[in-house]
Amino acid sequence: MNKFNHLKGFMFSSVLVLTLLSCKNETKQEENNTETEPKPAHMIDKKTFGVMPDNSEISVYTLKNDNGMEVSVINYGGIITSLNVPDRNGNVEDIVLGFNNLEDYLKKPPYFGALIGRYGNRIGDAKFTLNGTEYQLAKNDGENSLHGGEKGFDKVFWNIEPITDSENPTLKLTYRSEDMEEGFPGNLDVEVHYILTNDNTLEVDYKATTDKPTVVNLTQHTYFNLSGDFSKSILDQEVSINADGYLPVSKTLIPTGEVRSVEGTPFDFRKSKSIGQDIEDKDQQISFGGGFDHCWVLNGDGMREAATAYDPASGRYMVVKTNEPAIQFYTGNFLDGTLPAKGGGNYEHRTGFCLETQHYPDSPNKPDFPSTELKPGEIYSSKTTFTFSTK
Repeated sequence: MNKFNHLKGFMFSSVLVLTLLSCKNETKQEENNTETEPKPAHMIDKKTFGVMPDNSEISVYTLKNDNGMEVSVINYGGIITSLNVPDRNGNVEDIVLGFNNLEDYLKKPPYFGALIGRYGNRIGDAKFTLNGTEYQLAKNDGENSLHGGEKGFDKVFWNIEPITDSENPTLKLTYRSEDMEEGFPGNLDVEVHYILTNDNTLEVDYKATTDKPTVVNLTQHTYFNLSGDFSKSILDQEVSINADGYLPVSKTLIPTGEVRSVEGTPFDFRKSKSIGQDIEDKDQQISFGGGFDHCWVLNGDGMREAATAYDPASGRYMVVKTNEPAIQFYTGNFLDGTLPAKGGGNYEHRTGFCLETQHYPDSPNKPDFPSTELKPGEIYSSKTTFTFSTK
């Protein structure tokens, strides 16, 4: 009996040791499997893009999602230099205008892909009055101020921090605009997030705070050509805009203060139509803009659909959503064939279009327009998303 008990105990011990060894081996195997599992496709790459005249280095950060979509951003101007999106056949192509090198971005291009501030769009006579004080701005668009002045946010160095612990690849961009920079009052601290999600959405989130009352109107100035072929015009591509009204402008493209119905005008994009359908219309507003270069007053409030764009040839379809009150639709009217294109050749007339979500132009001088004033203690908050699919 003692021998049996001893043998029984020995057998139990052996089984226990084997079980522990087996568990240990399984745990080790699980660890090995974890180590060899492929990493998710979404990631952030960083490379040198160029060197500034002061020898500071400009980097390009590329966000990638699990579907092969890629967005590249440089810390000069917060510029989106490329946006690679699949067509209906799965061919991935770049669909935004830009340049292959930093040098071309330094030659005052037409705001390709840039973050725009402190005030996007135009301010009439390059001045405004806030709380009884008149502020004079740079006249960089005839007698008007355009996109923040001579050195707006499109021409400054943004600190970029990749957010690697986020569910989606994210870039955090920050910039401090000093008090009276380009004539605007207050130290303005700006934070922008570029977020690429797995449903092929590029989110652009803006936040800003100030230590003095100021005016703020931030936007993103990417030029799209959904065909992926920059030698083609955008006139056959189709656009819809969720707006019953738009802002007519003077000869110098400053809003008159009126909100005019789109009904019965070339500005009616409530149903999708080709960009070229009415772009040569004899409407005086078309002649003032040299095409479409106007601000539409969006229907509704909060985060909602602002516009869509569709290229019948490639099948690429883009939906723009925003919580901003308006959107500027610009059809590349000032492109004149003098700027080098990424795929070779030059950017010809109307080879790109912009859909810039924003507040109204010249709001600081138009009391009836939604206010763009930001006060100390307040947070400027704005969001726009660009979602890509095919049909």
